[in-house]
Amino acid sequence: MKGVEYMLASGCTIFRRLRNSPISRIGALAAALLVAPACDKLGGGGTGPTGPSAPPAAGSTINYTAVGASDANGVGSSAECLFLTDCPNGMGYVPVAVRALKAQGFTVTNLNLGIPTAVIGRDFQNLGAQYGRLIVGNFIDHEMSFVQTNATVVTIFAGVNEINTITSALGAGAGGSDPNGYIDAQVRAFGADYTTLLAGIRTRAGSPRFVILNVPNAAGLPFLAGAALLQRQAAQRAAVGMSKTVVNALASSSVTVVDLMCDARSYVASNYSADGLHPNDAGYAFIASEVVKAITSSSYPAPQSSCSGMTIVP
Repeated sequence: MKGVEYMLASGCTIFRRLRNSPISRIGALAAALLVAPACDKLGGGGTGPTGPSAPPAAGSTINYTAVGASDANGVGSSAECLFLTDCPNGMGYVPVAVRALKAQGFTVTNLNLGIPTAVIGRDFQNLGAQYGRLIVGNFIDHEMSFVQTNATVVTIFAGVNEINTITSALGAGAGGSDPNGYIDAQVRAFGADYTTLLAGIRTRAGSPRFVILNVPNAAGLPFLAGAALLQRQAAQRAAVGMSKTVVNALASSSVTVVDLMCDARSYVASNYSADGLHPNDAGYAFIASEVVKAITSSSYPAPQSSCSGMTIVP
């Protein structure tokens, strides 16, 4: 694959840098993912931590793995981190959070597993393919098995690509005469995938501190500002279902939820890039600030059960 540099670790080929256009990078990744499942870890073996999760002690080492899609790569920011093992100057929420943690005195190792276009599981990837959406990977098949075995912090952000997949399917006739029932079934599938993802990461890494971001109401994001009401209503139903019944329900002593659904900053147009979907530097900065608080705080607030962000469209 032209323009790709490779690095070998424990017999596994992993990406270090892709220099071509974004479309070329995604195409190269799609080819690589055909063989990725055969490679079950980055680097050497070893076992993860087994003790209870807690905020890291001041000045300690944080081994941080980011599981996500293009958001983890900072797409839309002024300095994207596409398939880089190290991106010290990136402006997405992952490298910004890493720099903030280091500024607080932590030693941080970071593995950013973000794959542009990715969804949480194979079911959503297949659904996207069925209706013509480009989805080159999923968290369970292509990220879960690469989480650091010694990870002490894992962040996960899923949902927006899944919502767009669901509304694309609805627009092509999926759901028939019961679109709400179809959406609710997809939300349940999202929940089952999240359970699988967390269990797989725990099997691999023991008891890392999870910081998971719930889904903002896509109906209130700039990229859907001009969409038909039915599409926005469907996007809202899916987003609220994913946040309230799946992500928020996972909050526990080892899982901290960052409540993007009920954060007014999630709906400020100036926090988004020109595509209206991906945050810009300002948008990623506010997300990073919450991620850092969630990692380091022992009393981060629980997600809200209701807010105006859940009822943006009637």
